[in-house]
Amino acid sequence: MKNNFMLTSESVTEGNPDKLCDIISDAIVDHFLEQDPYSRIIAECSLSASIVFIAARFASQAAFSLAEIARKVIGKAGYRGPDFCANTTSVLTSIKELPLDPAYRFDERRLTSEQMERIPAGNQVTTFGFACRQCPALMPLPVWLAHKLSRRIAQTAKERILPYLCPEAKTDVGIEYRDRKPFRVHSITITASQKDAEKPGLAKLRNDILEAVIEHVFRDESLQPDTGTQIFINPEGVFHLGGPAVHSGLTGRKTSIDTYGDYSRHSGAALSGKDPLRIDRVGAYAARYAAKNLVAAELADECEVQLSYSISRSRPESVQVETFGTGKMSDEKLASLLENHFDFRLAAIIRDFELRRLPAKNNGEFYQRLAVYGHVGRLDLDLPWEKTDRAANLR
Repeated sequence: MKNNFMLTSESVTEGNPDKLCDIISDAIVDHFLEQDPYSRIIAECSLSASIVFIAARFASQAAFSLAEIARKVIGKAGYRGPDFCANTTSVLTSIKELPLDPAYRFDERRLTSEQMERIPAGNQVTTFGFACRQCPALMPLPVWLAHKLSRRIAQTAKERILPYLCPEAKTDVGIEYRDRKPFRVHSITITASQKDAEKPGLAKLRNDILEAVIEHVFRDESLQPDTGTQIFINPEGVFHLGGPAVHSGLTGRKTSIDTYGDYSRHSGAALSGKDPLRIDRVGAYAARYAAKNLVAAELADECEVQLSYSISRSRPESVQVETFGTGKMSDEKLASLLENHFDFRLAAIIRDFELRRLPAKNNGEFYQRLAVYGHVGRLDLDLPWEKTDRAANLR
């Protein structure tokens, strides 16, 4: 990436069909782990007008109704109309129950280091974590602002501040960079769906969203839109209804929204719908934790951490750090520092973040909250991988 460039990042509300699928998949993970923290569960979802399809493979002692879980998510997202409704949508399921395997029903809190060494990553994956000094959450500014806009427009719909809005909306923010630092807001794009194709007209919709969403979000931001900032609100015209009545959804299709808005790399693997023994999910959290602590320790202004796992090994085969010329020491030394201060073994990640027990500690709603507005960079949730408690030791 050059020093001077422009980058756009996107976010969507929970009413987006792909995000609905992510939330349903993670609500299933929450449901299983709340009852049985040793559950193994993989859940994927697809949906379209009036139909939801769920495929799940599991080994668990939990009782469940996948249809009931899906309907609860759909209703909470705000879909109660005739075109897509929590009560009338058909829910089809394909499930496969696997035998309980004692090898995976271990209590990570009681394992010795030697026992942890014998628990391998079950997948081959290279995960990435990133942090930078562009906003309070140490996230890239474009995706941070896009998420703030999406959360606000969802709020205006749910709280009936703008009562004519439907659950689905999409936001996009472009930031112009100089010397790899945010310089100005290049563009803001919002596409919002509405219940009535005739009311309100585009002029009122655009004025309402400008006042209730854009001006509200940027009120406290240090980088403000200027006279040259391009603002587009429903640039293609009226977006009637939106959601599954208009287009289909699939779990794992919004990975850049889930991570860093394409400012930094991600593995490409879906994060939602997987229990904590999937290293392609929890390895991404561990990499973010490491990168954020390095930046918080003021050892770099930008940092990308790369963890490469093999199926048969408990710890990553490779730990790499890239600081894009901002590191206070060489990237190789920073990588060594991470290996000395962080335990990237699968069982250690699960133990340190309490990943099997967080659903029960959060009334059965933990992973599904991650499924929209990002798995990383969340200041609204108490996420263990967002803590900077290792920064002092790294210094």
